[in-house]
Order: sequence, then C-alpha cells, then structure tokens
Amino acid sequence: MAVTQQLARVTAEYLALCRTRAEESSDGDHQWDPSEADCLDLDWAPVMLERACRFAGVSEVHLAALRQATDGGVAMDVGFLNAHPHAIGPFGPAPAALEPLAVRRVCGLLGEMDLQAVLEVLPLDIEAGALIGHGAEGLGDGARTYLMDHFEALREFYAGASERGLAVVSWWD
Repeated sequence: MAVTQQLARVTAEYLALCRTRAEESSDGDHQWDPSEADCLDLDWAPVMLERACRFAGVSEVHLAALRQATDGGVAMDVGFLNAHPHAIGPFGPAPAALEPLAVRRVCGLLGEMDLQAVLEVLPLDIEAGALIGHGAEGLGDGARTYLMDHFEALREFYAGASERGLAVVSWWD
C-alpha cells in the first residue's frame, strides 16, 4: 500500500462538527468524510517539488509556502483526526491544517511561483529524476511532466480554497 499526501478543503464549521462528533463518540469517531470534489491526492510530489525548487534557487519565502501548502500548519488543532481507531493518516505525521487566512496567503505565494522556470533549470527528465530522487527517476512521463501536473493541481486546489474561504487539512495516507 502506497502512502501519499492528501489534502482536503473544508469549512471551519465542518472541522468543529467533526471535533464535536469525536468528543461525543465513545471511540472518538469524528466521521471525517470531506467531499471528494474538495480532496486532492498529491501522490509523492511534495518532496520532489521542494527538491526541484531548492535546486532551482526558489526563494526561502516561496519554499516555506510550498511546505505549508502540503504540510499544513500548527495554528489549527486537528489532533482529533489522529485518534485511533479513526485516524485519517495513521502512516505519517499527524494531520495538520491551515486556517482560511493562511490558505489565502499561501495561495498568493504559490501563484507567484513560476514552476516552468524551475523546470527549465533542471537537466533532462532522466537526470532530473535522479537529481530530485524520492522515486522521480522512475516516473513514466518524466519528472518535469509529473511535477508540473501536481504543482498546477496544488495551485488550483488552493485557489479554490482561498476563493471560498476554506481551511485546508493535510495528512499522509
């Protein structure tokens, strides 16, 4: 079973409802079930994206935004989503979340990033895959296509969350 980065866009009210369910349930069942339309599977792209951006010299501010976009933050307590037997991400770090204001900031910084320029700095796909590591060397369509597709999906996901004033929860599953 592959463990991949997952994201969900949710309202603060939905998170509060899940917290209340967990507190009222005898076994901590939060009944986490965000809409499929508001979920994104980033596969293993987060580490590869960060490594490519670091190699290309992307600013520390933008690297931090990329990390926050995938790893979440600490301002919102979503520890109740990590309670067994109902943990949503039992195979990785505890779930984390970004509040809507942080989502808006991260969305703006992701929008400023030119991933095409990052990818142009990388060598050809085979060498890029070896340079990036973390499985990038085995990507069928090449590392550049994989990274571009996943970055664009991440940017669009955050734009949708920002426009709707939603929080973003991240976990590995």
